[in-house]
Amino acid sequence: MTCLRTALGTAARSLAALPHASPRLEAELLLCEVLARPRSHLAAWPERELTPAQQAVFAGLLHRRLEGEPMAYLLGWRAFWSLTLRVTPAVLIPRPETELLVELALAEAGNRHPERGGKHLMAADLGTGSGAIAAALARERPDWTLYATDLSAAALAVAEDNFRRLGLPVQTRPGPWYAALPSGLCLDLIVSNPPYIPGDDPHLGQGDLPREPRAALAAGPDGLDALRILCADASGHLRPAGSILLEHGHDQGEAVRDLLRQAGFTKVRSWRDLAGHERVSGGRRAAY
Repeated sequence: MTCLRTALGTAARSLAALPHASPRLEAELLLCEVLARPRSHLAAWPERELTPAQQAVFAGLLHRRLEGEPMAYLLGWRAFWSLTLRVTPAVLIPRPETELLVELALAEAGNRHPERGGKHLMAADLGTGSGAIAAALARERPDWTLYATDLSAAALAVAEDNFRRLGLPVQTRPGPWYAALPSGLCLDLIVSNPPYIPGDDPHLGQGDLPREPRAALAAGPDGLDALRILCADASGHLRPAGSILLEHGHDQGEAVRDLLRQAGFTKVRSWRDLAGHERVSGGRRAAY
């Protein structure tokens, strides 16, 4: 039989050949998944031997990772904000840069209703995927009325499971973008991390992207198809002075600002992520 130290060393050496991998960390996380133990267990008991069944499961997970399957799908979870979210191949894997969208939404809510501290707002996360954005907002603002929509029934089922498991009061609605919202609903805030990669972008064949749902990644020849819809139709679903915040590609800030201005939004601007890229753009509906 093989001990934990040996199994980890062998796995890390194998994973070193995988582009963009973190060999030791990934080996530890996969082994912890097999053992159902925290990473501290690996350091405390390096000489513990794996059973033949555990070795087989670990070898299977390692093989799948070496074939390019994302770690988030192998583990079945991904950390986002202060939450642990269930993820499956039906949903986009939540990224750290999307936390900027959550931060901005919370800040904009306070600016929107400073007399109420941003409380009791009506908000929607369009194209919610795993529910990451809506879940983070609901955790921070349980007094909000939050809607989460998605065209994919499989994705919405993952989001619903996350909301239920975390005890978060988010209402889910199936369907594309604004068509999924209740008729006549007027929102204070719209947020979305839509698909925004151009359909022929070579990055779609790199890293985890080939295994993620293409409909959640690519949006037409220039990547702006979904963003055009979100900008053009937003005013009809926002109250006066309501806000919209949209994540987009690092080189799409100017284009999205133009779309927002064309749709009649004011106070249009973009915000940069930690890497210095324009990552989120937004604006407000005129207050009349």
